Amino acid sequence: MKSIDELGMRLKSFHHVAIICSDYDRSKYFYTKILGLEVIHEVFRAERNSYKLDLSLPSGDQVELFSFPNPPPRQTRPEAQGLRHLAFEVDDINTSVAYLKQNNILTEPIKIDEYTNKKYTFFSDPDGLPLELYEQ
Repeated sequence: MKSIDELGMRLKSFHHVAIICSDYDRSKYFYTKILGLEVIHEVFRAERNSYKLDLSLPSGDQVELFSFPNPPPRQTRPEAQGLRHLAFEVDDINTSVAYLKQNNILTEPIKIDEYTNKKYTFFSDPDGLPLELYEQ
């Protein structure tokens, strides 16, 4: 069997993370106005009765926000199979947490990663998807 180097395939980064929301307008507001992601492209797909919104972080990392009629809710959190959470890197976690609280978004207490000694905390998007802030 050939190695990754011999095959020439090397993963470079994440291109995007896809999220399905229950209320498109509410989630669009949250990700663009509260979290500050930039809109790259927005399209309504009539055949699916669905929006697809491409968003970008300053790093170029992207979030795809989808709406579908009556999507089932997330069954458990966060230890179910599948995506556990989405983590955003920030320069100053205390400032970021204060900003979220000013916008009526609850956060868990700030903790210290026992392996990196970096600060982090969790909060949720409008559909309860666990999101993390991780201090640089």
